[in-house]
Amino acid sequence: MPPKRHITTLLQATFVWAAFWVLGLPDYYQQYSQTAIAIGSIVLTVLIGLSALWFLRYGRDENRMQRALWISFYYTVPLAIYDSLYCGVYLGHGAGYLTKYWYLSIFYLTPWITFPPTAWLLNGKLKTSVPKR
Repeated sequence: MPPKRHITTLLQATFVWAAFWVLGLPDYYQQYSQTAIAIGSIVLTVLIGLSALWFLRYGRDENRMQRALWISFYYTVPLAIYDSLYCGVYLGHGAGYLTKYWYLSIFYLTPWITFPPTAWLLNGKLKTSVPKR
């Protein structure tokens, strides 16, 4: 990826984090029931899966996996750092924020288990065949 694309992707991920942070105010979603948070997390997981298909369907096959890995990186590592600074340091939860705010923690893994496998499937690595009789 060219340097400009790295910066753009980081800025996009930062904007997404900031938007979710603002939407979660005043208590970073703690004001909602666990059921509501779970339902929201499921909906968000589905949207991430659909976005993987959307963002990876175009482009050259040989670049698709690289793109998937970079998207996974930029939508997890910086966001985990931002959450660690906000929840762990500013709010004073330390590493305990990972369980208190479990609905954040699961999304540090979701792109990694969604984007690379989607790239792999779109590249045709998984061949399905009907057995002959």
